[in-house]
Amino acid sequence: MTNMNNIRNFCIIAHVDHGKSTLADRLLEYTNTIDSRKMRQQFLDTMDIERERGITIKLVPVRMQYRANDGREYILNLIDTPGHVDFSYEVSRSLAACEGALLVIDAAQGVEAQTLANAYLAVDQGLEIIPVINKIDLPGARPDEVLRQIEEVIGLDSSQAILVSAKEGIGIPEVLEAIVKRVPPPTGNEDAKLQALIFDSIYDNYRGVISYVRVVNGCIKKGQSIFFMATRKEYEVEEVGFFTPFMSPAEELKAGEVGYVIANVKTIWEARVGDTITDANSPADKPLPGYKHIKPVVFCGLYPLDRDDFPRLREAIEKLQLNDSALTFEPETSEALGFGFRCGFLGLLHMDITIERLKREFEIDLVATAPTVAYEILLNDGEVIEARKPSDFPDPVKIEEIREPFIRLTIFLPSDYVGKAMKLCQDRHGEFVSLDYITPERVKLIYDLPLAEFIVDFHDRLKSLTRGYASIDYEQIGYRKSDLVKVDILIHGEPVDAFSFICHKDDAYKRALGVIKKLKELIPRQLFEVAIQASIGSRVIAR
Repeated sequence: MTNMNNIRNFCIIAHVDHGKSTLADRLLEYTNTIDSRKMRQQFLDTMDIERERGITIKLVPVRMQYRANDGREYILNLIDTPGHVDFSYEVSRSLAACEGALLVIDAAQGVEAQTLANAYLAVDQGLEIIPVINKIDLPGARPDEVLRQIEEVIGLDSSQAILVSAKEGIGIPEVLEAIVKRVPPPTGNEDAKLQALIFDSIYDNYRGVISYVRVVNGCIKKGQSIFFMATRKEYEVEEVGFFTPFMSPAEELKAGEVGYVIANVKTIWEARVGDTITDANSPADKPLPGYKHIKPVVFCGLYPLDRDDFPRLREAIEKLQLNDSALTFEPETSEALGFGFRCGFLGLLHMDITIERLKREFEIDLVATAPTVAYEILLNDGEVIEARKPSDFPDPVKIEEIREPFIRLTIFLPSDYVGKAMKLCQDRHGEFVSLDYITPERVKLIYDLPLAEFIVDFHDRLKSLTRGYASIDYEQIGYRKSDLVKVDILIHGEPVDAFSFICHKDDAYKRALGVIKKLKELIPRQLFEVAIQASIGSRVIAR
């Protein structure tokens, strides 16, 4: 019987590559949660792609037992979070299941853009934040400089920061003691009506959807009838239990505890992340706050190279969707590429990983079209329509105005490269917001930028201009009116839908010329002249 005062729920947040998964490994080893023979690197990262790219996508919670210096036994629930900006909704839900966070910062790299974004998310949720400076064994480590950045950039008290090297196992006992002493125990009432937050769900072929939950009030046990408040569906609980990190069944989950619930739920759409589970017979008055329905922001067409693979591709995307509620798709056809799907993603990394998994896990050869964003178009009659691809655009005569999604971009970079970075943002139609010197050598630069300009190759260009020293983070800030046009490419006077694109009016000529030159090189020589032209509406702008 666990007393609620002896439970600590915490997560680890960090910029990509600052050593978060390695720190988690050391905590598991030190608390003897996992037999050292079963231990492998990055234990909690379950997908191969996660281990190869060194990033965390899916969350794996784990329950550790730890005897502290005060002689008491504590239950520590580590809820792992993805560090990449595409998955920031996932980060915010795992934060909602915790009372504290370890903020891991690389001693050589210092505070990076996503460190800042995730730290602010944690502050918004009211978590107790424990700064941990990792990789102090590296020759380039500058812990004193990083301590100053924690105070000045993030605004946290750095006197309590812990210096560790997860790789060498230095400072791990201090981290565990800090979690016990500084992270508050969960608040909640076992006798109140049941409220449990779903912070992740995975799909299992045999048992249906397994929901990862944090019980806030009340308790949940086998055989109970439960009700999902956002989807308004009712089920009977088949099994509850804890992660050790392998699933082990238990009698019940009480307020403050973290575990899993299996209730014969058929699709991941019915157990949405951020939803509240309550008792069907005496439901809670209102759901827990913070549930958002996430919408995709980047779209691209996926077509099988072999047209007979179309049914296999549909099946593969449906399977991925079982574990990824942010992925959307609808069938589309293209004259050039045949049958395929228009898929929606949270961002570029999400798109890359999905395409990579389709190729790797399902062995389907794909053609992916260039990524696009969703535009809002206001027509002359006052109707607003959404356009996700160039062929959705109506006749230019009918259009009153076009709005496109904007992002607020935060760039951290060495001061030597500020001029180049600002020029890149200006060239991409960015609007300057602010420029701050954090130290004489490091600068924080903020721009508002059209998302469409960002998704093509902005990140790569910025990395090459700054020799890889820039780190970026972005958040969506809604739609703004822009001067955009749809450019059609005509071959023999016939428009080819696969080559059409949307761009800013003043870039149209330059981009159209680029496409035409490329096509001229790629199309084999013909016996007679083939005219390749670009047009906006009925006006030819280049040939």
